[in-house]
Amino acid sequence: MLDEKFDEKKIDPDEVLAQARNLWSKYFDLTKELLKFIDRKDIDMFLELVDQRGQLIDKMKALPENNYRDSDECQNLIEQIKPLDMQIGYKARAWLNKSRRQNSAVRAYDLTNSSLGTRGTAFNRAY
Repeated sequence: MLDEKFDEKKIDPDEVLAQARNLWSKYFDLTKELLKFIDRKDIDMFLELVDQRGQLIDKMKALPENNYRDSDECQNLIEQIKPLDMQIGYKARAWLNKSRRQNSAVRAYDLTNSSLGTRGTAFNRAY
């Protein structure tokens, strides 16, 4: 009994290709959704979709060795994804810069800032 060999689960290459095709399709759909939600300035949903897309990437990496990425179908899909990714990156950086400027402006007017607290003591003196 100790010398019995365990049968490893056979991996069907067609099933792996179907899974890869499905994951890449979902990745493309999520990329389009990312663009839609960043345009709407719905950052919470955008960040949730970024997380979901990261999970899809992990699933793609976990797939057994396959050649779907080298196929013409996948290459065409990648060529459609690239410009969308560039737009998303540009818009995300623009949103981040705008957010930073707004936060800087808010901090500049914040009267509870410690640097302004010492200047405010002059108003507490009786002249």
